[in-house]
Order: sequence, then C-alpha cells, then structure tokens
Amino acid sequence: MEGETELGGLLEEQVEYYEARAEEYDDCYLRRGRYDRGPEENEKWFAETATLESAAEAFGASGTVLELACGTGLWTRFLVPRADRLLAIDGATNVLELNRSRYGAPNVEYQRADVFEWKPPEGELYDAIFFGFFISHIPPALFEGFWNDLRSWLAPGGRVFFCDDAAGSERPFGGERVDAAPEFALKRGLTDGREFTIVKIFYAPEELTRTLADLGWEAECASTGRLFVYGTATPRA
Repeated sequence: MEGETELGGLLEEQVEYYEARAEEYDDCYLRRGRYDRGPEENEKWFAETATLESAAEAFGASGTVLELACGTGLWTRFLVPRADRLLAIDGATNVLELNRSRYGAPNVEYQRADVFEWKPPEGELYDAIFFGFFISHIPPALFEGFWNDLRSWLAPGGRVFFCDDAAGSERPFGGERVDAAPEFALKRGLTDGREFTIVKIFYAPEELTRTLADLGWEAECASTGRLFVYGTATPRA
C-alpha cells in the first residue's frame, strides 16, 4: 500500500539520520558546539536533564533488562550497573559502536535491529524495558502495536520506563515541519548541512497517561518543566 511504503521510507530515513548524527548526537544533550545556547539557557537545560536522570536512576531497572533504541549510551550508563543482563537494541550501527566503546561490559549484549520489527528470543521475558528519546519517533500507525509487543515481552511484575521531549509552545529546537508530508514528519539538519526527515511527535504527560490507559496500561507520567516528559508504565491486570 502507498501509505505503508511512504512510512517505510520515512523510518529508513530516520535510521539514516541517526547513523549520520552519531558523532554529534551527544552535543545536543551536553549543549556543545552549535547547541550551546549560552549560560542562562544552558543552566535551565541542565536543571531539567538532571531531573530526567534522577528519574531514570530512581526507576532502578534490574534483573533482565531490554533497552530499545539505546543510542550512544546516554541512558545505557544508568542500566549497566544494576542489570544482571542488559540487551541493548538500535537500528543504527554507528551509535551502537559508540555505545559499546563506552559502556560495553560482560553483562551487556548489543544487537543491531529494526526496533519495529525486532522480536526477543523465544521464551525470553524482561523485568524492565527502557527507552529514552524514542517514544516521539513512533508513528501513530505503529503505536498501539508497539505497546502490545512490550506487554508480551514483560516478565510478571515487569515495568517500562520512557522519557522524551515534551510538547509545549516553549519547547525549543524542534525542527521544521515538512510540506506535503504527514504532520508527524519533521526535518532535522546536521552540522555538515545534510537534512533528513524523521518521525517526531511531542507529548504532554497528561496525554500520554490517557493514551496508555486506553491501551491497557497503568502509567505515571510527569514533566521536568518545559522540556521533557518521562514516565513509568505497567500492564493493567
């Protein structure tokens, strides 16, 4: 179908973007280079990332842990010390290699795979599933199926943690909308001038809580202020 073909192309371009962005990905989070907004704005940014990191640590992922879209390791670093076994999945080879070089350990297994196509080994369940800055990259047509998969991958008592950019008029640096493309298609550029179109959907905590409730999850979502949203979710009994 034409719509499915277009979506597939968009998701392929999204992976290409993160392949190309691997070396500069952390610059945004750490406010380096072109992402440096000056002392005042940087201070606000780091105050909110500190809240986000505290929430990730407080989640306390342990046992057998799955990290989806693990990226360069901004969140992997919080998972490695507590996990008995951590399986880190990403579709982009370059970010996986950066992650491995920084946080590779005997309890970590890295796997390159399309996150929307990947399935765990038969019979394997996870005590915790974690994904940072990924929920915004899930197209609406795949959202329900994604969460249904998560439900089937969790061990009894298992939990999910997620965080991402938050919706809001004051949330800066979002990118540009793309003409003649779905509303969720956003243009992103690299330092070298290359541009890519990716999926990017911004959520407010209340919206995520309602949406996940409709899908059969008990979710607790919160905001760090104006920039980020985070939450935990467990399947409703």
